[in-house]
Amino acid sequence: MGKEKKHFTVFEHQCLWDHKGNERLSTPQLEALQAFHGEKGVPFYSLIHKGVRFNEFVGVLQVGNLTIEVLPKADKTDDKAHWQKMLIGMLKAVGIFDIHAPSNSNLKLKANSILDLYFELFIQEVEYLMHRGLVKRYRKTEGNTTALKGSLQFAQHIQKNQVHQERFYVRHSIYDVQHPLHRILYKVIILLSRINTSAYLQSRIGALLLNFPEQEEIQVTETTFHKISFNRKTEPYQNAIEIARLLLMNYHPDVAKGKNHVLALMFDMNLLWEHFVIVTLRKYFRKEQSSFSVTAQTTKYFWKPQDGYRTKIIPDILIKFNSKNFAVLDTKWKNLNGYNPSAEDLRQLFVYHEYFQAQKVALVYPGNNLSKTSGLYLHPSHGAETDKECSVLTLSVGNSIKDWQTFIGKELEEWLMHTQERTLPKLLTPTVSK
Repeated sequence: MGKEKKHFTVFEHQCLWDHKGNERLSTPQLEALQAFHGEKGVPFYSLIHKGVRFNEFVGVLQVGNLTIEVLPKADKTDDKAHWQKMLIGMLKAVGIFDIHAPSNSNLKLKANSILDLYFELFIQEVEYLMHRGLVKRYRKTEGNTTALKGSLQFAQHIQKNQVHQERFYVRHSIYDVQHPLHRILYKVIILLSRINTSAYLQSRIGALLLNFPEQEEIQVTETTFHKISFNRKTEPYQNAIEIARLLLMNYHPDVAKGKNHVLALMFDMNLLWEHFVIVTLRKYFRKEQSSFSVTAQTTKYFWKPQDGYRTKIIPDILIKFNSKNFAVLDTKWKNLNGYNPSAEDLRQLFVYHEYFQAQKVALVYPGNNLSKTSGLYLHPSHGAETDKECSVLTLSVGNSIKDWQTFIGKELEEWLMHTQERTLPKLLTPTVSK
């Protein structure tokens, strides 16, 4: 019997219930999400009465045969197809979907299929490896053979071959495709054969099961992947292994009932927005041969206790001009809706202004319309305006990733090169909680 596929698409911060709404969770599905959340919780969603509320994480959650696709949203539109396209574009831009296979442009992305895209990326990588020829390695093995090769293990030979004197119990090396890299890939192929609900991918998964050499079962943890080292021969395996790590480490089997397994492939939208702006600016400055350069996650220490570790500050983006600190950007994935930034965010930028000796600092948001405003920090003693300025940049969402990246690069370069009109109300003096 085929698997009945259900697919819900929601935006971040929206809810799903088991008793209301157009798309309803079944009781077992809600129970599976509640069990996955547990007492410690998960960052992807919060539990509410008879339902779940999604947080600022986007991607896919598969619960049994139900796939929940959580999309970002930074404007007033409810165009799910558009935001799915933008999410995939952002993930591709930051390198999440880098693959070796030459037919990347031929990925047959279907509607509502971010999870299917992950599966297809893995399948395509493994097909690519098989087309190249699977790498062989030497491995030690021992057992009975009909020919004397390697070293004879006398104790085991006498114990096992008193009757069968034509056999030899030996330890020797075999050069074949049975090794940990292939065991990991085979484990994912088996997993996909169980949880895939796409008819389009099912035949390709079946072909892999038929043609990929059967491997021994392997228990996989994060340590398994940390121990893997690649060389010249195995370098083409890196992407397939990375996708395998993503799938295996985020798969949570339902050990109680065995039906509602959970696969969570979710991304923190704040981090994705930060990396997207970074790669966008680097690409734009390189293309325009600009004198500006982008550095991510630059660390400075600003407090040292008598005992213990120093405390550090790490701005999202540091922009340099002629090797000197010029501007600090802090990205925030939220829609201000016409309001001022939070006092906490403004205090944070004040510290960056001081410690990095930057000429300009800014908070960078996505939004409905382009907006570039600024305000001055006030002197802590007499309250007069200082020359320290903090800008608030809202970058409207484009129709395509390419257009959006060009727009972001152009607008931020313009902000870097010109002082914007000061239209924000005067900002409060940063204060420190006692």
